[in-house]
Amino acid sequence: MSRIRIARHTSLPVCLALLLALLLPALAQAHGEKQRPEKTGILLAFFGTSVPEAEAALQSLENKVKAAYPKCEVRRAYSSNIIRAKLAESGQRLDSPAKALATMMEDGVTKVAVLTTLVIPGEEYSGLARTVAAFDGMPKGFDAIALSEPLMSSPKDMPEVAAAFMKTVPAERKPTQAVVFMGHGTHHPGNIYYPGLQYYLSKLDPNTYVGTVEGTPSLDDVAAELKKHAMKSAYLIPLMAVAGDHAQNDMAGDEPDSWKSILTAQGVTCIPVLRGMAGQDPIAAIYLKRLAETLNHLEK
Repeated sequence: MSRIRIARHTSLPVCLALLLALLLPALAQAHGEKQRPEKTGILLAFFGTSVPEAEAALQSLENKVKAAYPKCEVRRAYSSNIIRAKLAESGQRLDSPAKALATMMEDGVTKVAVLTTLVIPGEEYSGLARTVAAFDGMPKGFDAIALSEPLMSSPKDMPEVAAAFMKTVPAERKPTQAVVFMGHGTHHPGNIYYPGLQYYLSKLDPNTYVGTVEGTPSLDDVAAELKKHAMKSAYLIPLMAVAGDHAQNDMAGDEPDSWKSILTAQGVTCIPVLRGMAGQDPIAAIYLKRLAETLNHLEK
């Protein structure tokens, strides 16, 4: 399983390495410096949300992380510049991942596991990976830093992820009712995970569909499948960490171009579910699994 990994040792001849091991503690003591104690931190790198009621999903996941790792320093960052700017207008200050990592470094954290709640390895994930990699080898920096993989990151993980998504469907949903998961979508190659998810979901439930706002499959693709299978009722569920602006407006809004309005006009009764995936126990369990893998990787 691939990870971003910060090397803690460089390759040196054995004799030189032993000499440095003996001399460096003495030199540090001579200059009045003490060996810093090991301190492990966890950075929750959320995309973020400016919708107050949607933030509860992130808080729920944060509470689970703190409960699972009470001895770790747990901090939060929002990667979206737009969301941080919106929150700043109302007096809420959220650090970017780079600012949060720099602060953790200043505060003496020696090892950091960065947990992402991104769904696919798209452009946002690539940007976060570059930020984490930038802290590689900084003088007096972290001894180790690692970034978790996103929710959908490997073909071998997809059956587990698809099963977890299905567990977030409301229990009252009937087999004759469709389930439509709405993802963000992207032009990045990482978008391939959405049609991949469709494959695994269809094996679990043939009346389950995946669509995206900005990628493939599209709403048109979903609408065509609903018509083909004569589906007259559908649950609309955001395939996102939070039920923020996309979920509340693009998916469940009353405007004529929302998914709910378009499908309703085509004869499908829509039941929106405004709950973010980060706040759902089956999905949170996978995030915690990713975090455990990342923390273990710090020790290698």
